[in-house]
Amino acid sequence: MKKLIYITLILTFFACQPTKSPEKSVPQLSEDFQEIEDAYYVYTIGDWGRNGEDGQQELADMMGIAARKIEPEFIIATGDNFYPNGVASVQDPLWQSSYEEVYSAHSLNVDWYVVLGNHDYRGNPQAEVDYTNISRRWNMPSRYFHKDITTDDGASIRLVFIDTSPLNDEYYHEEKYKDKVIGQDTTAQLQWMDSLLAEKFDWKIVVGHHPLYSGGKRIDDQNFVRPHLEPRFEKFGVHAYLAGHEHDLQHIKPADKVTHHFISGAGSEVRPTGMLESSLFAESIQGFLSTAITKDSLYFEFVSYEGNRLYQFSQKK
Repeated sequence: MKKLIYITLILTFFACQPTKSPEKSVPQLSEDFQEIEDAYYVYTIGDWGRNGEDGQQELADMMGIAARKIEPEFIIATGDNFYPNGVASVQDPLWQSSYEEVYSAHSLNVDWYVVLGNHDYRGNPQAEVDYTNISRRWNMPSRYFHKDITTDDGASIRLVFIDTSPLNDEYYHEEKYKDKVIGQDTTAQLQWMDSLLAEKFDWKIVVGHHPLYSGGKRIDDQNFVRPHLEPRFEKFGVHAYLAGHEHDLQHIKPADKVTHHFISGAGSEVRPTGMLESSLFAESIQGFLSTAITKDSLYFEFVSYEGNRLYQFSQKK
């Protein structure tokens, strides 16, 4: 009898032990993603803030893996940072659930330079500016700003970060935007942009939320931002424009224009995309843009959340 009780106790003990769940497989970064010697690296994502959902966390994890292999000097965010309606204040819980706790890899603890998107305008845009004074890595000193860089190999770079929602003429007739954009001085912003772009740099890159061209969801829509920006890009020789808004990855280069257009808006939810006559690449998958800058070249790579190099392009000066 005692032997039976003893066996029963042993079986009960082992039956109550927690079962070990299978180890989660770690995605592998493609071996094609190789560092270019002496290049200055920047990563770009857009349209991302969804509490880690819709692939946001998976892409953030892959960015962390990529950044351990090739460290970016900083990360650019092309807007729509918090869905669906921006943030209410600098204490909004979305700061933690959609940003700090998602991009938590040590390798992503670098400076982030951020622009506003239309969804950010549905909330409190000024709170995203003010968060600059709270976060060590979040940088949005004003609604539009610039950053100048001189790389180790002597390349001079001017990055111009703009606020495109007030430049979108249709927003002045939409209830959810008109009261927010009407108070912005677009003339002052455009004059400021002209003064910056008129100066000589090896590379001039502009960052905004709304694309000037797209083969994505808005392929047939009238583009209200392009008339404000493209003449300036042409006049001052802007080499690349980085945007979001479309939830996909695209590279577009109109044959008769100077500027290359890159859409990196696949930070979380993605939508079907397509090609224009001037499209060089388009894909609907969560991913980010890696840009390597040297004195003579810009190298662009789209990398998926699975670690695959989707596309590579080299732009010579």
